[in-house]
Amino acid sequence: MLRKRISVSRKRQITIPIEFYNSLGIEKEVECFLQNNAIVIRPVRESSGEFDEQILEDLISQGLSGNELLEKFKEMRRQIRPAVERLLDEARLAAAGKAQFSTFEDVFGAENE
Repeated sequence: MLRKRISVSRKRQITIPIEFYNSLGIEKEVECFLQNNAIVIRPVRESSGEFDEQILEDLISQGLSGNELLEKFKEMRRQIRPAVERLLDEARLAAAGKAQFSTFEDVFGAENE
């Protein structure tokens, strides 16, 4: 495991060691979050387009085109990551017994039905 000790400036700023920066392929942004009493910093990756076709199909079926289509597409694409993060948060709470959950059978019915 690559490990470095880095200082924190009076403005609470840090410098990412070049080895980490290059190894992770950091570009314009990183995201930062708390996990298990640690700060995790990781590169922000642009969406790889998993839902692009579905989003476009839906927007086109609504009659959008041109700049209006482009702007609405960008807006909807930005909403994917926060939605997935909310789903993961809900799943963590359910796994910890702190939230309601549905079983596979609840959602899809019993196999013999």
